[in-house]
Amino acid sequence: MLGLADVEAARDILAGTAVRTPVVESRWLSDLTGQQVHLKCENLQRTGSFKLRGAFVRIARLSARERAAGVVAASAGNHAQGVALAAQQLGIPATVFMPEGAPIPKERATRAYGAEVVFAGRYFDDALREALAYADRTGATFIHPFDHPDVVVGQGTVGLEMLDQVPDAATILVPAGGGGLVAGVALAVKAVRPGVRVVAVQAEGASAIAPSLDAGAPVRLDSMSTMADGIAVGRPGEVPLALIREHVDDVVSVSEESLSQALLSLVERAKMVVEPAGAAAVAALVDRPDAYQGPVVALLSGGNIDPLLLGKVIRHGLASAGRFLNLAVSLPDVPGALNGLLTEIAASQANIRTIGHDRTSSSLRLDEVEVRIECETRGTEHAEALIARLRDLGYKVL
Repeated sequence: MLGLADVEAARDILAGTAVRTPVVESRWLSDLTGQQVHLKCENLQRTGSFKLRGAFVRIARLSARERAAGVVAASAGNHAQGVALAAQQLGIPATVFMPEGAPIPKERATRAYGAEVVFAGRYFDDALREALAYADRTGATFIHPFDHPDVVVGQGTVGLEMLDQVPDAATILVPAGGGGLVAGVALAVKAVRPGVRVVAVQAEGASAIAPSLDAGAPVRLDSMSTMADGIAVGRPGEVPLALIREHVDDVVSVSEESLSQALLSLVERAKMVVEPAGAAAVAALVDRPDAYQGPVVALLSGGNIDPLLLGKVIRHGLASAGRFLNLAVSLPDVPGALNGLLTEIAASQANIRTIGHDRTSSSLRLDEVEVRIECETRGTEHAEALIARLRDLGYKVL
């Protein structure tokens, strides 16, 4: 049985290692929701995520013999960096198995913290299998990313900090994958202030906690599809699930569009760079701005995002918000027709990014050409007004 004393003991272990990350008020989210909203910035934690907390507590409690044999982990990134830095700080050899598609910045950071990185298979389960085999073969201790009491209470120290920083918090939103973070936060929060509402936020394409709660035991998803690799876990842990059942008030899920729009808004409005998983709590607020009593604390769980993915997600978020508009317009194939269309688009204050022509579509008449134009707009209302204007002028917007 885990309790507040266990989380407080973990806090003592982490003193001088984990950073007490800041809480900042978000004016744009407060305006959106009509409640006071704060952001707990674990994206500014050492290694760029909360994972250092649980990994350090787990490794710090190993015996001298276990330390001599080293530690091993399987991770696509954040847990890998947490284990690597914790092992470096404690003078313990570490090996991390990663799937072959792991983000390059996370792999490089893990190596920079002194761990040996081994690629194994295409998926996390492949890396996990190899890590467990390595542990059996060498005697190294396997450091689970979420399904261990020491890991859970280590992550729970985030909850103690949030209550100290926002003592009147009414709702806390926490990204959730395997469940270690939300279980630890809920354990700590409910022990200190039982009336605070704790909500776990999952990606729709990797939402395993709700069906597991319904089944009364961890259930493995048949498949997963989400950009939020930090919470893409197909089966929650047994230790976290028991705590979630006891202490978490609700489990919600958010779409890929919501994640990308939340990430974009955090960059634009809060000046915070986060990974898709780290934006999940904000996505829940954007999806249902009237659903949560304030003051609200939304946890930004991590900021380790590949710059290439960041670019893709920002473009996706701009498109989802109506800031990018893709037009397909059928024009007469005569001189001046394109110029007239471009003049109307310019008059609407939309900015043209790209133009393409198609004269071979089976839907076109012999004397027509299809023009594809990508525009930058000010948002959905501006985009819809432009389309309506073009149709009023007689253009065939496809």
